Amino acid sequence: MKVPFLELKSVYHELKEELDATFHRVMDSGWYLLGNELDAFETEFASFCEARYCIGVGSGLDALHLILRAMNIGPGDEVIVPSNTFIATWLAVSYAGAKPMPVEPDPWTYNIDPNRIEAAITQRTKAIMPVHLYGQPADMDPIIAVAQKHGLRIVEDNAQAQGALYKGRRTGSLGDAAGNSFYPGKNLGAFGDAGAVTTNDPELADRVRVLRNYGSKVKYYNDAKGFNSRLDELQAAFLRVKLRHLDEWNSRRRKVAKFYLNVLGPLSADSSLNDLSAQKTDPTSDLRPQTFSSECASPYSSLVLPYVPEWVESAWHLFVIRHPQRDALQARITKAGIGTLIHYPIPPHMAGAYAEMRLSAGSLPVAEQLARSVLSLPMGPHVTGDQASQVVSALRQACSDLAA
Repeated sequence: MKVPFLELKSVYHELKEELDATFHRVMDSGWYLLGNELDAFETEFASFCEARYCIGVGSGLDALHLILRAMNIGPGDEVIVPSNTFIATWLAVSYAGAKPMPVEPDPWTYNIDPNRIEAAITQRTKAIMPVHLYGQPADMDPIIAVAQKHGLRIVEDNAQAQGALYKGRRTGSLGDAAGNSFYPGKNLGAFGDAGAVTTNDPELADRVRVLRNYGSKVKYYNDAKGFNSRLDELQAAFLRVKLRHLDEWNSRRRKVAKFYLNVLGPLSADSSLNDLSAQKTDPTSDLRPQTFSSECASPYSSLVLPYVPEWVESAWHLFVIRHPQRDALQARITKAGIGTLIHYPIPPHMAGAYAEMRLSAGSLPVAEQLARSVLSLPMGPHVTGDQASQVVSALRQACSDLAA
């Protein structure tokens, strides 16, 4: 049995009746942009994120970019970003005309290290853009404290973390504004590109609404040099359907993650591969980083499992392991029929897009080391117990082979 890294047809099959009815409702309405479906989704998603406002836009990248524009951040300004993230985080800053200033991650959570941020602040710094990477919230309280001390704005990159909790609070409402992605593979995914801004700031929300629609509140009256970035009615309607299932789907993801952690963890290395349906409890919130050296009587030599701090509830967008022989490990489990991906093989500062920054290899060593060692296992609300069992069996065999 092959286990795909991501399989989206199951989402449609589970919700087929609801989604098909929604499609016909929208198509029969004759209204496809900036209508009732978008209004309803914006209200519902704002409530879900515990925010006052939501503004639907064309993509997660657009959401981050328009937030910065709405904050009047542009040429000559700097925005602090993680060195370890998808390049869209950096691109949003560049699109606004500002300069991304990378800060290294905590080596266990992979999120931006709050203790490194203050050293990167200059007179040109205007904002901090923490990313809730892989669905796990960044440590926001110390980031907020630094931002308040220096008068900086906070823009959450919430592309991967819809439904995650930081100290009991939803991500997407922890900073001044948040950019959300509804790319099809996300926890809350559309059937195409889509995104949204969430915020508690009425002036910023109003500014983003204007910027997303050619800079216009009233058709043909353009108050600003805006953009065409509108979440269409059909995608908004589909997202309304899927939003009603998101908490349940995230719970399923947590069960998959708990299964992986329990079976691969050192205290249960010999555990039987139980079906996911048998996992009745929530995943433990205080598992420490699990590194297995060659001295351990374990088949998982040098494997590092995700670290979940006690103050978060991850949305588990991805389940990311680390191994010093990542490429060889990936090749072995791929041969065994297990789909994997690398998030992300090239740090933004080493991409050709940012060659002008002249950040050579070795300049951001933590991000570079992660890029060489991370590997994402199959994760999603439709991963079955048999599939998860096959994943850990293949991983166990591959790690054992590499340790021999």
